[in-house]
Amino acid sequence: MDDSVFESRGPFDARYLAFLETIPQLRPRLHRYCARMTGSVMDGEDIVQETLFQAYRKLETFDDTRDLTPWLFRIAHNRCIDLLRRRKVRQQAEATAIQPEVYLPPDPAEPIPPQSIEHLVLALAPRERACVLLKDVFDYSLEEIAALIDSTIGAVKAALSRGRSKLASLPRQPAAPRIRKPESSRLLHLYVERFNLRDWDGIRELATADARLLVADRYTGPLTSAPYFDRYQRSTTPWRMATGTVDGQPVIITLHQHNGQWAPHSIIRAEIEDDRIVRVVDYLHCPWVLAAAASADIDPSWRAAAAV
Repeated sequence: MDDSVFESRGPFDARYLAFLETIPQLRPRLHRYCARMTGSVMDGEDIVQETLFQAYRKLETFDDTRDLTPWLFRIAHNRCIDLLRRRKVRQQAEATAIQPEVYLPPDPAEPIPPQSIEHLVLALAPRERACVLLKDVFDYSLEEIAALIDSTIGAVKAALSRGRSKLASLPRQPAAPRIRKPESSRLLHLYVERFNLRDWDGIRELATADARLLVADRYTGPLTSAPYFDRYQRSTTPWRMATGTVDGQPVIITLHQHNGQWAPHSIIRAEIEDDRIVRVVDYLHCPWVLAAAASADIDPSWRAAAAV
């Protein structure tokens, strides 16, 4: 292609190229932040996808003299807050966090490693959670944090102080696993059993007629008529499904076989209402989602099923 033709396309192409170059390096960090803000590696990835879609739509109006990274983090942060509002977590947390914004130096006696902070911050109100993550895990400056969360440096200092003090007083123990409803557990096991048997019509029977499918980074549309099952049928990589939990959440775990060994590769989330599947989200093309989880446990019965 003639370089002059490419150059004549204007500044939008430069923004687009910068966007494409930034995303691969930034995406794991963006997902890590969203996962810790929401308390779910899957919700975190959903927010990252929404963030990238929203940013792409607004790219034409973006000031290309600015850095893309804080802009994307700010979009993601706002979407995290929206999700927390929908869960009604923010309302409950902020009720106990309304205090004068006075900066108190954090107690340096027992610093908490960043890896531990990531899995303790759910005990904090959203603003404290964001400030602690951005400062102590992602190493942003106070000025950058204030700009990112649309606040002041004084407010950031106060939230950071409160958050660190609360974290220092927390017991170092894992969160209790979420309680699974018996009917949901039964449905997930049926889904896995039929998937492993390649019984695609049997899987469709478990879903509502208008069930939706999202294959992250690849496809969105109706589940029952999607080419989704055919892709698994023709896959050249040996795979199996198993029920399990990721960070305490019930999920379906996709395992791939390499050199005779089965290993977890990715996650599938099935959303259930009235004992029917209404939505499936497959993170097959986003292996970093599973890698970011603090814990992943596979139902031991899968080995017996795999041997059949």
